[in-house]
Amino acid sequence: MRFRRQRADEVSINLTPLIDVVFLLLIFFMVATTFTRETRLGVILPEADGQAATADVEGIEVVVTANGQYRLDGETLPQSDRGALRNALARHVQEGAVPPALTLTADAEASHQAVVWVMDVAGQLGFTRLRITTQEPSGE
Repeated sequence: MRFRRQRADEVSINLTPLIDVVFLLLIFFMVATTFTRETRLGVILPEADGQAATADVEGIEVVVTANGQYRLDGETLPQSDRGALRNALARHVQEGAVPPALTLTADAEASHQAVVWVMDVAGQLGFTRLRITTQEPSGE
């Protein structure tokens, strides 16, 4: 008797259902994911409605212009960086003396960074009395 040899079937894995499931999962996660958007808040800066303070004789006034330049007691600093501001303020403060009051006047268009630099340098030099000037409402 002659038996037929059984033919070995070729073993293979059908990947089509696996690929379908992976694509379905990908689509599900793409649809279910929430994307965060960077939003900017519209901030309306307040105006001061109060009485003008009496002007002190002693004190240093720092003005920050719209283009980021600094004026110290009416003199425009040649450079608009922290080092020049620090040197100019340090010259006004004598060694060992208590620093006088600092009045900070900034243009409405001045960058926030320029104003913060003035406050930071003043704090590092030991200024403890800081005044920030505002303007009266224009009535618009």
